[in-house]
Formats: sequence, structure tokens, C-alpha cells
Amino acid sequence: MSSYPPPPRAVTRAIGAKPRMANFLRVLVAFTCIIHIPFVLASLELLRRKGAPEAVQYGVTALVAGWGIGLFVGRARKGMYDTRHSQLFVWLVDVPYFIHWSACLFTIVPSVCAAIWFLVQGRVAMGFFPWVYGIGVVISAYGVVLRRRIFEVQQVEIAVPGLARGFDGYRIVHLSDLHIGTMTPESWGMRWVRAANELKCDLAVVTGDLATSGTEFYDDIARVVGSLEARDGTFVSMGNHDYFGDGEPLIRRLREKGASVLRNEGKTLERGADRMYLAAIDDTWTKKDDMMKALAERPADVAAVLLAHDPEKFREAARHGVEVVLSGHTHGGQIAVPFLAKHMSLSKIAHHYTLGVYRKGRSTLFVHPGLGTTGPPIRIGVAPAVVVITLRAA
Repeated sequence: MSSYPPPPRAVTRAIGAKPRMANFLRVLVAFTCIIHIPFVLASLELLRRKGAPEAVQYGVTALVAGWGIGLFVGRARKGMYDTRHSQLFVWLVDVPYFIHWSACLFTIVPSVCAAIWFLVQGRVAMGFFPWVYGIGVVISAYGVVLRRRIFEVQQVEIAVPGLARGFDGYRIVHLSDLHIGTMTPESWGMRWVRAANELKCDLAVVTGDLATSGTEFYDDIARVVGSLEARDGTFVSMGNHDYFGDGEPLIRRLREKGASVLRNEGKTLERGADRMYLAAIDDTWTKKDDMMKALAERPADVAAVLLAHDPEKFREAARHGVEVVLSGHTHGGQIAVPFLAKHMSLSKIAHHYTLGVYRKGRSTLFVHPGLGTTGPPIRIGVAPAVVVITLRAA
């Protein structure tokens, strides 16, 4: 059992210890109500086809919809402070529910299109809704059960202006957004680590969001990250989810396991007489980041690699002459149009840099697709990946 302290007071309030819900939980519940509308219509149509009396149709549908919305409140509160429970509970309750919730999400766009069509035609084809929900269940089951479990090993080359010849071909294995917790257990993390270690890279980096929320899984996270192996060691930058609790115990655990957590600081790596500067900024959401401090000890005329969980810091890093920025945070949207994730994913709504390689002048950004998930535990069109970054002298 974890020996960490109870959640901070602010987090306790957010998960509903007081009667009033956090504002964003209200928004999530309202959104869940909206996406359940097609599901309600599908349920009514199926009961009608079975010949159920009208009172039964509305009664059963109200109960089922209430279950879907009410259970979401429990899942959302739990997600705000992740607690440990059995995998049997995960597979019997969490997984089926998130398949259902994601299927409801899937129904929204086709249902809106169908509603417009029905208005044009002047009639409603209720049989549409069971079909679209059924298709959503199949796709969501694939995304929740299979796609998020099957990871890839990706290779990316980056030409680096000013890179010393001794670092030409330098290989960095990049992991990000592990989100170790109830829905992403330690065993998954160890699979990613084994794949990373088999690549025998020069450096291992993890760009934030190691945790989902809370403090209960800090020992699991430390064992996973501490098992990474690379010639020049393992370096970590912190993400916003790492402070959804108390991040300091996590940092201590990581350092005890041999990982170097860089918090607005850097380290000069050497290959004989050649040098490269590795730095990291702390989390931006909690305003702990300080780019100037992270780059303060950078030697003159030495190429720099910066770990920054949030890719929106790329512009600032480019202004400071950082050649390579490695980020995560977006998960590539988790749900995207297959083969078009960089341009057509949920993350495009909120993020300018979503996935893959971006360039600005002499600076290059790589946004990692992430390995775990946050929010609904689903991936469609965006594969989790262990990424090898190979640096090339430009």
C-alpha cells in the first residue's frame, strides 16, 4: 500500500468531498447528457420493435440513460484522483462503461447529420439510431480494448544545425505520457521499457505525464522509469498530470531509482571533445517553467535539446535558439482520422502542434503520440509509440 499523504485540499474539493461539484465536472456531465441523446433514441426504437408498452419504453430508457450518466460521474470523480482497485473491477465495470461512453460520443456527428437530413425529408427514420450506436460500440471496443494496448516503435531523424560531429547519429529513445494508473497498469509500462532497452540507445528521455492523477501509483511509475537503460542515462521532464496530486514525492522516487529529473536546468553531454546540451523545463500549467533558467548554463556554440512536455513552448524555445525540442501532451488527439492524425484529430481543436515533426527556422519540434491515455481510455487512428530520435549533423 502507498505511504503517500492524502490528496491536497484543492484536489479533495474537486473530487466531490464537498456537495458542490467542480465547475468542469458540471461541464463534463452536461456533455455526457448531450451525447446520450442518440443512445436514448436508439433504446426507445429497440423497445418499440420488441413490442414493449409505451410506459415500459420510457421507463426502461430513463433508467438506462440515468445509469449511463450517473456512472460517468463516478468515473469522472475517480479519474480526478486515481485510486488503486482490482483489474477484475476494471474489466467488468470500467472497460464496458468507457466502450459505451465512447460509442455515445461516436454517434454525435452522424446523428446531427441525420437530424438535418430528417428535417429536409420531413420524416424521422428512428431505425438509424440503433445502427449508428451499434457501429460505435464495435469501433469503441477496438479502441478501448485493442488499439491502446498495441504500440509501435517509430524511427525519426532530425538534422541539427551546429551539432558536433561526435553526436552525429546520436540516438535518443523518447517516451511520453505514460499515465500509469488504474487503466494503464505498471505491466504495460514495463513492456514499453523492454522495447526501449532493446534498442540500446545513447539516451532515454520521458517528457512528462508519467501519472494520471493522485499519488497512489508513484512507486509503479518509479519502477517503470527506473528500468530504462541508456548509455548516458535517463532524463525526465514533468507534465501537468504529474502535479495532479503532489509531484514532489514522485520526483524523489524517480531520483531514487536513478532517473535524472530536470526542472528548469540542463546538463552538458560529452563525446570526447564534442559537447551537446540537454535541458528541460518544468510544467507550464502550474507555471513552474522557466526557459531562461533551463538554458542558463548552455555553453556557447553548442547545440541544445530541450525536453518540454507542452509543445506550445516551441515558439519560445526557437526564439532562444534551441535546435531540438521534444514534447508530448497532446497524445495526437487519441482519436483521429486514420493516416491523417496530424491534421484531423481532437487535439487540433486546442493545440497548434499536435503530432510529429515541425520546423521553425533552425529549430525542430517533435511531438510524441504518447503511450497511455487520459480522459476516455481509447485510441483510434493514433498508435501509442516508443520513438527513436536520431540526430544528424546538418
